[in-house]
Amino acid sequence: MSVSLNKGQSVSLAKSDGAGLTRVRMGLGWDAAKVKGLFGRVKEKAIDLDASCLMYDASGTLVDQVWFRQLRSKDGSVQHLGDNLTGAGDGDDESVVVDLGAVTPSVTQLVFTVNSYSGESFSQVENAFCRLVDSTNEQEVARFDLTGSGPHTAQIMAKVSRNGAGWTMTALGVKANGRTIKDLASAVAQVL
Repeated sequence: MSVSLNKGQSVSLAKSDGAGLTRVRMGLGWDAAKVKGLFGRVKEKAIDLDASCLMYDASGTLVDQVWFRQLRSKDGSVQHLGDNLTGAGDGDDESVVVDLGAVTPSVTQLVFTVNSYSGESFSQVENAFCRLVDSTNEQEVARFDLTGSGPHTAQIMAKVSRNGAGWTMTALGVKANGRTIKDLASAVAQVL
């Protein structure tokens, strides 16, 4: 059963039987922009969005990062499944898989971001969403629709935080600007 989240809402990542999720996948989906071409024909314009995961310790220090230039975390617990350059197709266009039990104990927060590497603003991106899926059975746990159109080129989508022995996901939807995660450091620091 999926929970649709609004900005600022949180959901525990405990299963209905009380056990915690062990493997999750953060999926990012979007559609290419529809633009009018020659003779009024509508065509799609490819937009290159990138999903990333930043790993922080309790003091807010960046421990590791997973993105299209580094597809696996140093501890092997987080893996990016590949870069989609267009947004073509249905469902998740990019995915980041996390083995929560293998995350280095010093890491207390995983922050998921999306940015427009090709530089288009979110006013040109259609049907963008992020969702958390239980990788053991492919059941959607939570969904956050990225509905806020505007001139920004990035969003800090969500964070997954250690909560005692378990984990909690919080939908953030914080607007930012930047083509890669390197451009988002100061904006991410504000949500830790």
